Amino acid sequence: MPIPVIAVFDVGKTNKKIFFFDEQYKIVLERTAQFNETVDEDGDPCEDIHLLTTWIKNTIAEITALERYEIKGINFSAYGATFVHLDEEGNPLTPIYNYLKPYPEHLQKQFNDTYGDGLQFSKETASPILGNLNSGMQLYRLKYEQPEIFQQVKVSLHFPQYLSYLISGKLYTDITSIGCHTGLWDFQKNAYHRWVREEGIEEKLAPIYPSDAAFEVDLKGKPCVAGIGLHDSSSALIPFLTSFHEPFMLLSTGTWCVSLNPFNDSPLSEMELKKDCLSYISYKGRPVKASRLFAGSEHGHQAKRIADHFNEQIDFYKHLRYNADVISHLRQKHGAVNTTTQSGDLVASGFELRDLSGFLSAEEAYHQLIIDLVRLQTQVSMLVLKNTDVKRIFVDGGFSKNPIYMQLLASAFPDMEVFAASVAQATSIGAALAIHKHWNSQALPTNIIDLKFYSASELAL
Repeated sequence: MPIPVIAVFDVGKTNKKIFFFDEQYKIVLERTAQFNETVDEDGDPCEDIHLLTTWIKNTIAEITALERYEIKGINFSAYGATFVHLDEEGNPLTPIYNYLKPYPEHLQKQFNDTYGDGLQFSKETASPILGNLNSGMQLYRLKYEQPEIFQQVKVSLHFPQYLSYLISGKLYTDITSIGCHTGLWDFQKNAYHRWVREEGIEEKLAPIYPSDAAFEVDLKGKPCVAGIGLHDSSSALIPFLTSFHEPFMLLSTGTWCVSLNPFNDSPLSEMELKKDCLSYISYKGRPVKASRLFAGSEHGHQAKRIADHFNEQIDFYKHLRYNADVISHLRQKHGAVNTTTQSGDLVASGFELRDLSGFLSAEEAYHQLIIDLVRLQTQVSMLVLKNTDVKRIFVDGGFSKNPIYMQLLASAFPDMEVFAASVAQATSIGAALAIHKHWNSQALPTNIIDLKFYSASELAL
Protein backbone atom coordinates (compact mmCIF):
# COMPACT_ATOMS: atom_id res chain seq x y z
CA MET A 1 0.00 0.00 0.00
CA PRO A 2 1.34 3.49 -0.84
CA ILE A 3 2.16 5.77 2.11
CA PRO A 4 -0.28 8.72 2.50
CA VAL A 5 1.70 11.98 2.54
CA ILE A 6 1.46 15.72 2.17
CA ALA A 7 3.99 17.43 -0.09
CA VAL A 8 5.29 20.83 1.03
CA PHE A 9 7.39 23.18 -1.07
CA ASP A 10 9.50 25.43 1.16
CA VAL A 11 11.11 28.19 -0.88
CA GLY A 12 13.79 30.17 0.91
CA LYS A 13 16.19 32.76 -0.38
CA THR A 14 19.00 30.23 -0.71
CA ASN A 15 17.49 26.74 -0.52
CA LYS A 16 14.41 25.50 -2.35
CA LYS A 17 13.09 22.34 -0.73
CA ILE A 18 10.30 19.83 -1.02
CA PHE A 19 9.30 17.48 1.79
CA PHE A 20 6.92 14.56 2.08
CA PHE A 21 5.41 14.23 5.57
CA ASP A 22 3.50 11.11 6.56
CA GLU A 23 0.38 11.24 8.72
CA GLN A 24 2.54 11.42 11.88
CA TYR A 25 4.47 14.34 10.37
CA LYS A 26 7.69 12.39 9.94
CA ILE A 27 9.80 13.34 6.92
CA VAL A 28 9.79 10.44 4.45
CA LEU A 29 11.26 12.28 1.45
CA GLU A 30 13.36 15.41 1.08
CA ARG A 31 14.89 17.17 -1.90
CA THR A 32 16.84 20.41 -2.06
CA ALA A 33 17.84 22.67 -4.93
CA GLN A 34 19.76 25.93 -5.24
CA PHE A 35 19.65 28.37 -8.14
CA ASN A 36 21.87 31.22 -9.20
CA GLU A 37 20.22 34.60 -8.95
CA THR A 38 19.59 36.73 -12.00
CA VAL A 39 19.32 40.53 -12.19
CA ASP A 40 16.46 42.93 -12.80
CA GLU A 41 16.45 45.77 -15.31
CA ASP A 42 18.53 47.92 -12.94
CA GLY A 43 21.17 45.24 -12.49
CA ASP A 44 20.07 44.42 -8.92
CA PRO A 45 20.14 40.71 -7.95
CA CYS A 46 16.80 38.89 -7.78
CA GLU A 47 15.21 35.45 -7.79
CA ASP A 48 15.14 33.76 -11.19
CA ILE A 49 11.40 33.26 -11.59
CA HIS A 50 11.75 31.13 -14.71
CA LEU A 51 14.22 28.68 -13.13
CA LEU A 52 12.05 28.41 -10.02
CA THR A 53 8.83 27.89 -11.98
CA THR A 54 10.45 25.19 -14.11
CA TRP A 55 11.81 23.43 -11.02
CA ILE A 56 8.40 23.38 -9.33
CA LYS A 57 6.65 21.99 -12.41
CA ASN A 58 9.34 19.38 -13.06
CA THR A 59 9.35 18.34 -9.41
CA ILE A 60 5.57 17.90 -9.44
CA ALA A 61 5.89 15.62 -12.47
CA GLU A 62 8.56 13.56 -10.70
CA ILE A 63 6.87 13.15 -7.32
CA THR A 64 3.48 12.23 -8.74
CA ALA A 65 5.16 9.34 -10.56
CA LEU A 66 6.46 7.85 -7.29
CA GLU A 67 4.29 4.80 -6.72
CA ARG A 68 5.44 4.38 -3.13
CA TYR A 69 3.51 7.47 -1.99
CA GLU A 70 -0.06 8.71 -2.20
CA ILE A 71 -0.04 12.50 -2.22
CA LYS A 72 -3.17 13.51 -0.34
CA GLY A 73 -2.29 17.18 0.10
CA ILE A 74 0.11 19.87 -1.04
CA ASN A 75 1.02 23.24 0.42
CA PHE A 76 3.68 25.93 0.18
CA SER A 77 5.73 28.28 2.34
CA ALA A 78 7.99 31.03 1.08
CA TYR A 79 9.70 34.21 2.12
CA GLY A 80 7.58 37.34 2.23
CA ALA A 81 7.83 40.94 1.03
CA THR A 82 7.77 39.66 -2.54
CA PHE A 83 5.21 39.93 -5.34
CA VAL A 84 4.76 38.24 -8.68
CA HIS A 85 2.83 40.43 -11.14
CA LEU A 86 0.81 38.46 -13.70
CA ASP A 87 -0.71 39.55 -17.01
CA GLU A 88 -4.04 38.41 -18.52
CA GLU A 89 -2.49 35.11 -19.60
CA GLY A 90 -1.09 34.43 -16.13
CA ASN A 91 2.54 35.09 -17.08
CA PRO A 92 4.96 37.17 -14.96
CA LEU A 93 5.32 40.71 -16.26
CA THR A 94 8.43 41.72 -14.31
CA PRO A 95 11.35 40.15 -12.48
CA ILE A 96 10.75 39.20 -8.82
CA TYR A 97 12.18 42.35 -7.30
CA ASN A 98 14.46 41.76 -4.32
CA TYR A 99 13.11 43.22 -1.08
CA LEU A 100 16.61 44.55 -0.34
CA LYS A 101 16.57 46.65 -3.53
CA PRO A 102 17.04 50.35 -2.62
CA TYR A 103 13.81 52.35 -2.57
CA PRO A 104 13.71 55.77 -4.29
CA GLU A 105 13.65 58.56 -1.71
CA HIS A 106 11.48 60.81 -3.88
CA LEU A 107 8.78 58.13 -4.10
CA GLN A 108 8.81 57.58 -0.34
CA LYS A 109 8.50 61.35 0.15
CA GLN A 110 5.65 61.52 -2.37
CA PHE A 111 3.85 58.74 -0.49
CA ASN A 112 4.39 60.41 2.90
CA ASP A 113 3.19 63.76 1.57
CA THR A 114 -0.03 62.13 0.39
CA TYR A 115 -0.80 59.73 3.24
CA GLY A 116 0.83 61.30 6.28
CA ASP A 117 4.13 61.09 8.10
CA GLY A 118 5.88 57.76 8.36
CA LEU A 119 5.20 57.23 12.07
CA GLN A 120 1.41 57.52 11.78
CA PHE A 121 1.38 55.23 8.76
CA SER A 122 3.53 52.74 10.65
CA LYS A 123 1.14 52.74 13.62
CA GLU A 124 -1.83 52.04 11.36
CA THR A 125 -0.13 49.30 9.33
CA ALA A 126 2.09 47.85 12.12
CA SER A 127 5.02 48.20 9.72
CA PRO A 128 8.21 50.19 10.28
CA ILE A 129 9.23 52.14 7.18
CA LEU A 130 11.43 49.61 5.42
CA GLY A 131 11.42 50.52 1.71
CA ASN A 132 10.91 47.47 -0.49
CA LEU A 133 10.52 45.29 2.63
CA ASN A 134 7.13 47.02 2.85
CA SER A 135 6.04 45.02 -0.18
CA GLY A 136 2.98 47.18 -0.77
CA MET A 137 5.42 49.94 -1.66
CA GLN A 138 6.68 47.75 -4.51
CA LEU A 139 3.25 48.09 -6.11
CA TYR A 140 3.29 51.83 -5.49
CA ARG A 141 6.69 52.00 -7.16
CA LEU A 142 5.51 49.94 -10.13
CA LYS A 143 2.55 52.28 -10.63
CA TYR A 144 4.68 55.43 -10.79
CA GLU A 145 7.93 54.14 -12.32
CA GLN A 146 6.45 51.71 -14.87
CA PRO A 147 2.84 52.82 -15.40
CA GLU A 148 2.53 50.94 -18.69
CA ILE A 149 3.46 47.68 -16.93
CA PHE A 150 1.15 48.48 -14.01
CA GLN A 151 -1.77 48.83 -16.42
CA GLN A 152 -1.07 45.34 -17.79
CA VAL A 153 -1.15 43.72 -14.34
CA LYS A 154 -4.22 41.56 -13.96
CA VAL A 155 -3.25 40.36 -10.49
CA SER A 156 -0.30 40.69 -8.12
CA LEU A 157 0.25 37.56 -6.04
CA HIS A 158 2.26 37.32 -2.85
CA PHE A 159 5.09 34.86 -3.44
CA PRO A 160 3.61 31.85 -1.53
CA GLN A 161 0.33 32.21 -3.42
CA TYR A 162 2.18 32.31 -6.75
CA LEU A 163 3.66 28.90 -5.93
CA SER A 164 0.18 27.54 -5.17
CA TYR A 165 -1.15 29.12 -8.37
CA LEU A 166 1.39 27.13 -10.40
CA ILE A 167 -0.36 23.95 -9.24
CA SER A 168 -3.99 25.03 -8.99
CA GLY A 169 -4.40 27.95 -11.39
CA LYS A 170 -6.35 29.66 -8.59
CA LEU A 171 -5.70 33.28 -7.64
CA TYR A 172 -5.80 33.98 -3.91
CA THR A 173 -4.26 36.15 -1.19
CA ASP A 174 -3.55 34.88 2.32
CA ILE A 175 -3.58 36.91 5.51
CA THR A 176 -0.12 35.81 6.71
CA SER A 177 1.45 37.31 3.59
CA ILE A 178 -0.57 40.53 3.93
CA GLY A 179 0.50 40.75 7.56
CA CYS A 180 4.29 40.61 7.16
CA HIS A 181 5.26 44.31 7.28
CA THR A 182 3.70 44.98 3.86
CA GLY A 183 2.20 48.38 4.67
CA LEU A 184 -1.01 47.14 3.01
CA TRP A 185 -3.14 46.30 6.05
CA ASP A 186 -4.79 48.68 8.52
CA PHE A 187 -4.50 46.73 11.78
CA GLN A 188 -6.89 49.11 13.54
CA LYS A 189 -9.66 48.68 10.97
CA ASN A 190 -8.81 45.06 10.07
CA ALA A 191 -8.99 45.88 6.37
CA TYR A 192 -6.75 47.13 3.60
CA HIS A 193 -5.38 50.59 4.35
CA ARG A 194 -7.10 53.46 2.57
CA TRP A 195 -4.08 54.13 0.36
CA VAL A 196 -4.48 50.65 -1.18
CA ARG A 197 -7.95 51.58 -2.42
CA GLU A 198 -7.16 55.15 -3.39
CA GLU A 199 -4.13 54.15 -5.51
CA GLY A 200 -6.07 51.41 -7.35
CA ILE A 201 -3.91 48.72 -5.75
CA GLU A 202 -6.71 46.68 -4.15
CA GLU A 203 -8.19 45.80 -7.54
CA LYS A 204 -4.82 44.25 -8.47
CA LEU A 205 -4.88 41.94 -5.44
CA ALA A 206 -6.51 38.50 -5.45
CA PRO A 207 -9.40 37.71 -3.06
CA ILE A 208 -8.42 36.78 0.50
CA TYR A 209 -8.80 33.05 1.21
CA PRO A 210 -8.42 31.40 4.65
CA SER A 211 -4.87 30.24 5.35
CA ASP A 212 -6.14 27.00 6.92
CA ALA A 213 -8.55 26.17 4.09
CA ALA A 214 -7.90 23.93 1.10
CA PHE A 215 -9.46 23.08 -2.25
CA GLU A 216 -9.34 20.08 -4.54
CA VAL A 217 -6.83 20.01 -7.37
CA ASP A 218 -5.86 17.54 -10.04
CA LEU A 219 -2.20 16.60 -9.63
CA LYS A 220 -1.20 14.95 -12.92
CA GLY A 221 -4.46 13.03 -13.00
CA LYS A 222 -4.50 12.30 -9.27
CA PRO A 223 -6.90 14.18 -6.95
CA CYS A 224 -5.57 15.87 -3.80
CA VAL A 225 -6.18 18.97 -1.70
CA ALA A 226 -4.04 22.10 -1.91
CA GLY A 227 -3.46 25.03 0.39
CA ILE A 228 -2.76 28.54 -0.82
CA GLY A 229 0.64 28.86 0.86
CA LEU A 230 1.90 30.81 3.86
CA HIS A 231 4.53 33.37 4.76
CA ASP A 232 7.48 31.43 6.20
CA SER A 233 7.79 33.15 9.60
CA SER A 234 4.08 32.76 10.26
CA SER A 235 4.22 29.14 9.10
CA ALA A 236 7.07 28.36 11.52
CA LEU A 237 4.88 29.53 14.40
CA ILE A 238 2.09 27.02 13.63
CA PRO A 239 3.69 23.92 15.25
CA PHE A 240 3.91 25.88 18.50
CA LEU A 241 0.37 27.25 18.26
CA THR A 242 -1.02 23.75 17.70
CA SER A 243 1.12 22.18 20.48
CA PHE A 244 0.88 24.75 23.29
CA HIS A 245 -2.12 26.69 24.52
CA GLU A 246 -0.64 28.51 27.52
CA PRO A 247 0.88 31.91 26.59
CA PHE A 248 4.41 31.68 25.17
CA MET A 249 6.94 33.66 23.15
CA LEU A 250 8.87 32.08 20.29
CA LEU A 251 12.38 33.39 19.71
CA SER A 252 13.12 32.28 16.17
CA THR A 253 16.87 32.56 15.60
CA GLY A 254 18.84 32.71 12.39
CA THR A 255 20.30 35.64 10.48
CA TRP A 256 17.48 37.57 12.11
CA CYS A 257 16.40 36.76 15.66
CA VAL A 258 12.67 37.41 15.78
CA SER A 259 10.71 37.47 19.06
CA LEU A 260 7.14 36.45 18.24
CA ASN A 261 4.42 36.84 20.89
CA PRO A 262 1.06 35.49 19.66
CA PHE A 263 -0.45 36.54 23.01
CA ASN A 264 0.24 40.24 22.62
CA ASP A 265 -2.18 41.98 20.27
CA SER A 266 -1.87 45.49 21.75
CA PRO A 267 -1.35 48.27 19.18
CA LEU A 268 2.25 49.23 18.49
CA SER A 269 3.43 52.34 20.33
CA GLU A 270 5.66 55.00 18.80
CA MET A 271 8.52 53.81 20.97
CA GLU A 272 8.08 50.20 19.81
CA LEU A 273 7.99 51.25 16.17
CA LYS A 274 11.15 53.31 16.58
CA LYS A 275 12.81 50.18 17.99
CA ASP A 276 11.86 48.13 14.91
CA CYS A 277 8.86 46.31 16.37
CA LEU A 278 6.13 45.21 14.01
CA SER A 279 3.11 42.95 13.92
CA TYR A 280 2.56 39.83 11.86
CA ILE A 281 -0.78 38.13 11.37
CA SER A 282 -1.14 34.47 12.32
CA TYR A 283 -2.77 31.88 10.07
CA LYS A 284 -5.88 32.27 12.23
CA GLY A 285 -5.96 36.00 11.47
CA ARG A 286 -4.76 37.26 14.88
CA PRO A 287 -2.05 39.92 15.32
CA VAL A 288 1.33 38.67 16.56
CA LYS A 289 3.57 41.35 18.03
CA ALA A 290 7.20 40.90 17.03
CA SER A 291 10.59 42.49 17.58
CA ARG A 292 13.68 41.85 15.49
CA LEU A 293 17.43 41.82 15.95
CA PHE A 294 20.11 41.19 13.31
CA ALA A 295 21.95 39.07 15.87
CA GLY A 296 22.68 36.00 13.76
CA SER A 297 24.46 38.16 11.23
CA GLU A 298 26.44 39.97 13.92
CA HIS A 299 27.35 36.65 15.55
CA GLY A 300 28.77 35.36 12.27
CA HIS A 301 30.92 38.43 11.66
CA GLN A 302 32.22 38.68 15.23
CA ALA A 303 32.89 34.94 15.62
CA LYS A 304 35.03 35.17 12.48
CA ARG A 305 36.87 38.17 13.95
CA ILE A 306 37.60 36.14 17.09
CA ALA A 307 38.70 33.11 15.06
CA ASP A 308 41.06 35.23 12.95
CA HIS A 309 42.55 36.97 15.99
CA PHE A 310 43.24 33.74 17.90
CA ASN A 311 44.11 31.70 14.81
CA GLU A 312 41.22 29.29 15.34
CA GLN A 313 38.99 27.43 12.90
CA ILE A 314 35.97 29.46 11.76
CA ASP A 315 33.59 27.13 13.61
CA PHE A 316 35.64 26.87 16.82
CA TYR A 317 32.69 27.96 18.96
CA LYS A 318 30.63 24.90 18.05
CA HIS A 319 32.76 22.83 20.44
CA LEU A 320 32.52 25.24 23.38
CA ARG A 321 30.37 24.63 26.44
CA TYR A 322 29.01 27.08 28.96
CA ASN A 323 31.80 27.93 31.43
CA ALA A 324 30.55 29.53 34.64
CA ASP A 325 34.07 30.46 35.78
CA VAL A 326 34.73 32.34 32.54
CA ILE A 327 31.38 34.14 32.89
CA SER A 328 32.18 35.16 36.48
CA HIS A 329 35.63 36.41 35.45
CA LEU A 330 34.22 38.43 32.54
CA ARG A 331 31.54 40.01 34.71
CA GLN A 332 34.24 41.36 37.01
CA LYS A 333 36.73 42.36 34.33
CA HIS A 334 34.60 43.76 31.51
CA GLY A 335 31.68 46.11 31.88
CA ALA A 336 28.78 46.52 29.48
CA VAL A 337 29.36 48.36 26.22
CA ASN A 338 27.01 50.70 24.41
CA THR A 339 25.01 49.31 21.53
CA THR A 340 25.99 50.39 18.03
CA THR A 341 24.23 50.62 14.69
CA GLN A 342 25.20 48.74 11.55
CA SER A 343 23.89 48.58 7.99
CA GLY A 344 21.85 51.74 8.41
CA ASP A 345 19.64 51.64 11.50
CA LEU A 346 20.16 48.01 12.62
CA VAL A 347 21.14 47.82 16.29
CA ALA A 348 24.18 45.72 17.26
CA SER A 349 25.45 44.59 20.66
CA GLY A 350 28.57 46.76 20.68
CA PHE A 351 30.98 43.81 20.84
CA GLU A 352 32.67 45.18 17.71
CA LEU A 353 34.07 47.96 19.93
CA ARG A 354 35.85 45.50 22.23
CA ASP A 355 39.61 45.08 21.85
CA LEU A 356 40.23 41.36 21.41
CA SER A 357 43.73 41.68 22.86
CA GLY A 358 42.02 42.13 26.23
CA PHE A 359 40.91 38.49 26.20
CA LEU A 360 43.11 35.52 27.09
CA SER A 361 41.57 33.07 24.62
CA ALA A 362 39.01 32.59 21.89
CA GLU A 363 36.79 30.86 24.46
CA GLU A 364 36.85 33.92 26.72
CA ALA A 365 36.19 36.35 23.86
CA TYR A 366 33.35 34.18 22.57
CA HIS A 367 31.67 34.04 25.98
CA GLN A 368 31.83 37.86 26.04
CA LEU A 369 30.27 38.04 22.58
CA ILE A 370 27.34 35.90 23.75
CA ILE A 371 26.99 37.96 26.96
CA ASP A 372 26.69 41.10 24.83
CA LEU A 373 24.29 39.53 22.35
CA VAL A 374 22.02 38.13 25.07
CA ARG A 375 22.02 41.45 26.93
CA LEU A 376 20.68 43.18 23.80
CA GLN A 377 18.35 40.28 22.95
CA THR A 378 16.79 40.56 26.41
CA GLN A 379 15.98 44.23 25.82
CA VAL A 380 14.53 43.51 22.38
CA SER A 381 12.42 40.55 23.54
CA MET A 382 11.06 42.55 26.49
CA LEU A 383 9.44 44.91 23.98
CA VAL A 384 6.91 42.18 23.13
CA LEU A 385 6.87 40.41 26.52
CA LYS A 386 5.98 43.27 28.83
CA ASN A 387 2.42 43.46 30.17
CA THR A 388 1.60 39.93 28.99
CA ASP A 389 1.00 36.63 30.79
CA VAL A 390 3.79 34.80 28.99
CA LYS A 391 5.73 32.43 31.26
CA ARG A 392 7.48 30.30 28.63
CA ILE A 393 10.07 31.16 26.01
CA PHE A 394 10.80 28.70 23.20
CA VAL A 395 13.98 29.21 21.19
CA ASP A 396 14.34 27.56 17.81
CA GLY A 397 16.90 27.87 15.05
CA GLY A 398 20.67 28.21 15.30
CA PHE A 399 21.04 29.70 18.79
CA SER A 400 18.83 26.97 20.31
CA LYS A 401 21.78 24.61 19.76
CA ASN A 402 24.24 26.97 21.48
CA PRO A 403 24.50 26.04 25.20
CA ILE A 404 26.26 29.28 26.15
CA TYR A 405 23.53 31.39 24.57
CA MET A 406 20.73 29.28 26.04
CA GLN A 407 22.15 29.31 29.57
CA LEU A 408 22.66 33.07 29.51
CA LEU A 409 19.17 33.63 28.10
CA ALA A 410 17.60 31.47 30.81
CA SER A 411 19.44 33.48 33.42
CA ALA A 412 18.27 36.73 31.86
CA PHE A 413 14.67 35.58 32.32
CA PRO A 414 14.74 33.89 35.77
CA ASP A 415 10.95 34.09 36.13
CA MET A 416 10.35 32.34 32.81
CA GLU A 417 10.69 28.74 31.68
CA VAL A 418 13.21 28.80 28.82
CA PHE A 419 13.40 25.90 26.40
CA ALA A 420 15.52 25.06 23.38
CA ALA A 421 12.93 23.81 20.92
CA SER A 422 13.79 21.48 18.09
CA VAL A 423 11.30 21.11 15.26
CA ALA A 424 12.40 19.30 12.14
CA GLN A 425 11.64 21.80 9.35
CA ALA A 426 9.22 23.96 11.38
CA THR A 427 8.25 26.13 8.42
CA SER A 428 7.32 23.15 6.26
CA ILE A 429 5.52 21.29 9.05
CA GLY A 430 3.58 24.48 9.77
CA ALA A 431 2.34 24.59 6.19
CA ALA A 432 1.28 20.93 6.47
CA LEU A 433 -0.41 21.46 9.85
CA ALA A 434 -2.34 24.48 8.54
CA ILE A 435 -4.45 22.18 6.34
CA HIS A 436 -4.26 19.09 8.59
CA LYS A 437 -8.01 18.55 8.74
CA HIS A 438 -8.27 18.50 4.94
CA TRP A 439 -5.74 15.75 4.22
CA ASN A 440 -5.06 13.83 7.44
CA SER A 441 -7.63 11.66 9.25
CA GLN A 442 -5.29 11.08 12.23
CA ALA A 443 -5.27 13.19 15.40
CA LEU A 444 -2.68 15.95 15.64
CA PRO A 445 0.53 14.41 16.99
CA THR A 446 1.85 15.55 20.37
CA ASN A 447 5.55 14.91 19.73
CA ILE A 448 6.34 17.33 16.91
CA ILE A 449 8.53 19.53 19.13
CA ASP A 450 11.48 18.32 21.22
CA LEU A 451 12.18 20.54 24.22
CA LYS A 452 15.28 21.00 26.39
CA PHE A 453 14.81 23.02 29.57
CA TYR A 454 17.44 25.51 30.74
CA SER A 455 17.32 26.72 34.35
CA ALA A 456 18.68 30.08 35.48
CA SER A 457 22.19 30.07 36.89
CA GLU A 458 23.16 32.72 39.41
CA LEU A 459 26.66 32.79 37.98
CA ALA A 460 25.26 33.80 34.60
CA LEU A 461 23.29 36.76 35.90
